[in-house]
Amino acid sequence: MEDHTTVTRATAAYEARADDLGEFLRSRRDRLSPEDVGVPSYGRRRVAGLRREELAQLAGVSVTYYTRLEQGQSQNASDSVIESLARALRLDADETAHLFALARPGMVKRPAVDRPERPNAGARQLLHAMESVPAVLLGRRNDILAWNRAGHLLLAGHLDFEAPTREDDRPNQMRMLFLDPHTRELYRDWEAEATVAVASLRYVAAQFPDDRRLHELVGELNVGSEDFARLWVQHTVQLCTSGTKRLHHPEVGDLDVDYEVLHLPEGDGQRILTHSATPGSSARSALQLLLNSA
Repeated sequence: MEDHTTVTRATAAYEARADDLGEFLRSRRDRLSPEDVGVPSYGRRRVAGLRREELAQLAGVSVTYYTRLEQGQSQNASDSVIESLARALRLDADETAHLFALARPGMVKRPAVDRPERPNAGARQLLHAMESVPAVLLGRRNDILAWNRAGHLLLAGHLDFEAPTREDDRPNQMRMLFLDPHTRELYRDWEAEATVAVASLRYVAAQFPDDRRLHELVGELNVGSEDFARLWVQHTVQLCTSGTKRLHHPEVGDLDVDYEVLHLPEGDGQRILTHSATPGSSARSALQLLLNSA
C-alpha cells in the first residue's frame, strides 16, 4: 500500500503540471493576434490574443479537445497534436520542448530526488584546473555546487569561498539574484539578467517535475520577490547556453563578459557556467586585474 504522503505529493505534482500547461498555453495564445496568423477576426474582441476556437482551428484539433488540454483534463496528447499546437502558436525550439514536458510529463524520465545535490567530481576538478577562467558549477535547482577562485571573485566575492561545500546553506544563484542586494548591484542590466534567469528556471522546472525542492524554491521566490513573481507569470521559456553579462564589479568597475553554459552529459541538470572576455579588451584587462589582486 502506497504511503499517504507519497500519494498526496504525486497528486499535487500532477495538478501543478496541469495548471502550468494551461497557463503556458493561454500565455502563448495571448501574445498572438488573428492578424499575426492570418485568421479573419469578426466582432468585438473582449481580450487580446487568439480565442480557443481560433487556435484549435489552426492546429487542426477540435475545440472540445483543446479546451480539455488547456484545462489540464488531458495528459496524453499525441506527438502530432503537440507539434501542431507548437506550429500554430509559433513556438521556438525551447518553448516546444517545454510544451512537450508539460503536456507529456511521462516522457520526462527523472528520478524523484529529495536531498541536496552532490557536485559532479569530474566537473569540480575541471573548474579548479581552469584557474584563469571564472567558472561555477550549478545544480538543477541553481544551487552553486562549486566555483573556482576566479568565479568566486567575479560573481560573489562578498561570500565565503567555502560556502558551496556546505549542503545545508549553499548559495543559490536565483536567491542571490532576487534577494541579495550585492548580487543585484553586480548587473548593470539587472532586468535583462533576471528575465533570462527566470526563463531558464521555467524550462528546468518542467524537465524535473518531481523535484520538490526545486518547486519549493519557485514558491519561496514568488512570495519573497515581487520582481520574480512578475516575471514568473509571463511564462517565458529559454534554455540559456550563451550570451553576454554586463557587470559593474565593486573592485574593477564596468566590464562585459561572455558566458557559455556547458550541460553535463548525465542529464541531471548540472552545468558549468564559464566567463571570458575578448583578448585585448578593457574587460579582459579588468578580469586580469581582479585575479592578480587576489
